[in-house]
Amino acid sequence: MSLKLRLLLIALVLPMLLMISVALITLPLHQGHHEARLEAELARAVGLIEPGLSAALRANDSRALEERAGRLLDLKEVKAVAVVDAGGTPRVEIGRLEAGVPLDAEPGWQRHGDGHWRMSDPLEGSGERLVMDIDASGLLLEHYRQLASAGLLLVLGAGVLALATSVTYRRLQRPLEEIDAALERLIRGKPAPALPPSPAELPPLGSRINALATRLEEAREEMQRQIAQATAELEESMETVEVQNMQLDLAHRRAVEANRVKSEFLANMSHEIRTPLNGIVGFCRLLGRSPLDARQREWLEHVNRACGNLLLLVNDVLDHSRLEAGRLELEQLPVEMVELVDEVLALQAPMAQQKGLELVGMVYDDVPPVLHGDPMRIRQLLTNLVSNAVKFTERGEVMVRVMVEASDPTGVTLSISVSDTGIGLSAEHCRRLFDAFHQAAPSHSREFGGSGLGLSICRQLVEQMGGEIGVKSEPGRGSTFTFTLPLAGEAGPERPPELHLAGECILLEEPHPPTRRAMQHLLRRWGARTLDARASSPGSASLLVASLGTPPYRPDWLRRWRERLAELPCPALLLCTASPLDFPDLPLPHGGEILAKPLARHTLAEAIERLLPQRQEAADDGDASRNSEARLRLLAVDDNDANRRLMGELLSGPGMEVTLASSGEQAVALGRRQGFDLVLMDIRMPGMDGIETSRALRRLGEAWGRTPIVAVTAHALKDERRRLLASGLDDVLVKPLDAEELAALLTRHLGSAPDHLTAPLASPATVPARAGASELHAVDLSLGTDLAGGREALARQLLDQLTDSLDESEAEIRRAHAEQDDEALLDAIHALNGACRYCGAPRLGLLAETMETRLRTRGREAVTPLLEDLFCAMAELRRWRSENPLERHPSSTTKATANSTSSDNDR
Repeated sequence: MSLKLRLLLIALVLPMLLMISVALITLPLHQGHHEARLEAELARAVGLIEPGLSAALRANDSRALEERAGRLLDLKEVKAVAVVDAGGTPRVEIGRLEAGVPLDAEPGWQRHGDGHWRMSDPLEGSGERLVMDIDASGLLLEHYRQLASAGLLLVLGAGVLALATSVTYRRLQRPLEEIDAALERLIRGKPAPALPPSPAELPPLGSRINALATRLEEAREEMQRQIAQATAELEESMETVEVQNMQLDLAHRRAVEANRVKSEFLANMSHEIRTPLNGIVGFCRLLGRSPLDARQREWLEHVNRACGNLLLLVNDVLDHSRLEAGRLELEQLPVEMVELVDEVLALQAPMAQQKGLELVGMVYDDVPPVLHGDPMRIRQLLTNLVSNAVKFTERGEVMVRVMVEASDPTGVTLSISVSDTGIGLSAEHCRRLFDAFHQAAPSHSREFGGSGLGLSICRQLVEQMGGEIGVKSEPGRGSTFTFTLPLAGEAGPERPPELHLAGECILLEEPHPPTRRAMQHLLRRWGARTLDARASSPGSASLLVASLGTPPYRPDWLRRWRERLAELPCPALLLCTASPLDFPDLPLPHGGEILAKPLARHTLAEAIERLLPQRQEAADDGDASRNSEARLRLLAVDDNDANRRLMGELLSGPGMEVTLASSGEQAVALGRRQGFDLVLMDIRMPGMDGIETSRALRRLGEAWGRTPIVAVTAHALKDERRRLLASGLDDVLVKPLDAEELAALLTRHLGSAPDHLTAPLASPATVPARAGASELHAVDLSLGTDLAGGREALARQLLDQLTDSLDESEAEIRRAHAEQDDEALLDAIHALNGACRYCGAPRLGLLAETMETRLRTRGREAVTPLLEDLFCAMAELRRWRSENPLERHPSSTTKATANSTSSDNDR
């Protein structure tokens, strides 16, 4: 806004607005004052003649009445006067009243827009009224004259103000233009001429600008001198700067190297810390299979639990370190949310069963069957959240919901929530809950355990996956953790049902409302009709699905259920929130099963399919037809003879054809000649290792691209597992091999497992205790039989093979220790440890595991004190061998070993 316009606004517009406002306020007030004064004069005149009028009315003297009323006409504003009775009829009328105005109006003043007033005043002592017509046009003319005067004054004022403003502006304009020109020259760096003194209305700007110009000129000269001096100093310090740059470059390289060393140290520590822990856990499991008294078994359980907690803590700290350093890499593998949720709930089932909690997993039907993401990290997220929910909940339920929040052609965003009915959190605790090493209350770490890293890792994992995580909670009312998860995939049609029941009638009895609604939806989706078991007759039902709740079960309750099951005309599927050891002793006269909750979806579908009569017959026919088909063909690749023999013995049986290979090259040669349904691949082999062999097999043809290849390794670390899966292998199996794990693996990849793997083995607890059972024995055939999948003959053969190799192993160990060759010593002890993992030699195996752990972590000096114990254990094993000669069983050579022999000849 220009100065001229500002002056006009300030000096002209604002005063004019003020004057107009005053005029608008005072003129109506002035008019009202005149009108009030006129009313007062007329009222005073009426008051003076009113007594005479009243007396004339009382005397009925018309002449006196007319005379007294006519006096009011002396007032110039009064135009007509009349005395009217109560009916409005004039008794006396002097002058002519205004036509069209009724005379019977209410007493008082009446104003009309044309300046005509009428006053009606009742006379005292009678019913008559005095009516006067008054001409107030003079007041209106006076008001117009005042308006004209005010307008004239406003015009004169505006002219005076405009003239003053114009004169002031012209007085200030030229000095300001000169000042502006001088400033412009100063900005351009040019000298400005001296300015004349400023007018009195302005500050002394001219003198100030003149001083500024002088100061700028001096500063310019000083700056030139400083520039010249700085240039000289800069030229002198160039060599120093070059030296500093070289030092900075060296420091940067040292920092990069230090970061690399730190990362390498973290990776090494990850392996070195978890390797002995895995060894401790493994040998605790081995000790658990040996005869122990109750007190020793309790101590062993405490050790195993402490090792598990320590391993979880180490994993959390390492994961947190990798996330903070941004070194955690996410994979893109198939993700099946139903199986993932069922697996997580199954892992948390024992703790929930101890507390009597209901674990409910609900994966909505619109969630795609297969998405792509990092299943291990998603499992870690769910495990942390569900574990926390179970830990902080004493009664009630823990629910997991998975639903689609958004979808587009490139991916699907899932919304996953974990809610519980636990202790809850305050708003302040919720704000700090996802910070590292922080728990809701200081007492929680002592009461519930934990390091405070789980939720921090969850937050960082979710953010790295591109999602968000939050919590809603109230103290005493539970918590709900919700996170979003963007995954690659397409939102297609709903997931196909796992089972087709075609209208089967199923009785459902589930007291827990969320679980009941979930099971009703699932059964109806499978095509069944569900009825309330308590309100419906069981006559037409095909199956009863009932929840028995949590133990302990009262005797009268068990008696009622026995009677009910005896009267039931159909099979019964009973669900217990307890471990199988705590299942109630209930007979099932019409068939059925008792299963533990939480129940996986595929487990429920398989159980229902087994129990429905017509589906059982169809399943039996299908089994017969499958048995008539060709057997499953497996390829086992391992450079260790004991490992090959064990895999051959464990897998060989009805419906299975096992081929053994001792090297990667031999496996590739076999793969060129024939195909296999599944391959068990050892990873560390001389020549072609397991990964190279797997890649070579994949390149043999399209059929090999679909064949499952399972890595068999002694390393159970997460990084190693992720590396193997990323290398193209389909699964990982951890040594030592276990029959149950093999059966689960074959079922997962081939759909079924041979009966000889799924058959239950005798429990080690049933072996009678021997003298000195509190110590580890040199030989434990029952332990060896368990490791050999229940085959005592194979256990004896493996033990025989170990004994035959002891002389060579002892010589290598002694030679490496005498020569102080740490690598050779580690290789020899590692080989001995590997050979003991499949044999019933617990003392020698424990010593070998301990020595390998010490050698890896503390060096050769830490294993020297154990060498004599190791050699004594070897001597004791040889002595036991001499006292108990092992029988040879040449006839027990299986088809697997025959295949191995033929393969070796081919090589």
